[in-house]
Amino acid sequence: MLTTLFYILSAITLATAFLTILSKNPIHSAIYLVLCFFSIAGHYLMFNAQFLAIVHIIVYSGAIMILMLFTIMLMNLNKEDEQNKSALTRIAAVLSFCLVAFVLLATFVKAQPVINEYKVSGQDYQSIKVLGQVLLNEYMVPFEFASVLLLVSMIGAVLLSKKEHINS
Repeated sequence: MLTTLFYILSAITLATAFLTILSKNPIHSAIYLVLCFFSIAGHYLMFNAQFLAIVHIIVYSGAIMILMLFTIMLMNLNKEDEQNKSALTRIAAVLSFCLVAFVLLATFVKAQPVINEYKVSGQDYQSIKVLGQVLLNEYMVPFEFASVLLLVSMIGAVLLSKKEHINS
């Protein structure tokens, strides 16, 4: 039963991820991404990480997707305005993708299992209190960097979408 559910969720995750990439309409792509986020939250629930699943749904499916939809609407993406990309640009994009995929694949192949020192201490990291202490003590700087990165990306999206007004 659990294995079947895992395979169904995995199929939904992969299908919606590919539909996100392959969809021509940016709004449809965003909807497929929301479905992908929900299926990933289902995986978290299967791992007995309810808090992580709920936070994933609230943060990614809620806040990040609303931000992306506002960005899509502000950028006013029309087919008529879009210029065709040159062959050199497409080749460069494919080569960049292949390079990043190769680096990620090599990283995963060379990865060694990490000895979990948290299991030795006996603390329950499913607890919200312990998770908050770890997040805001040991990982405070990366947590703040992530929040600043989100803020800068939001400001950048607004600045990119603004039209220049020529005063005459």
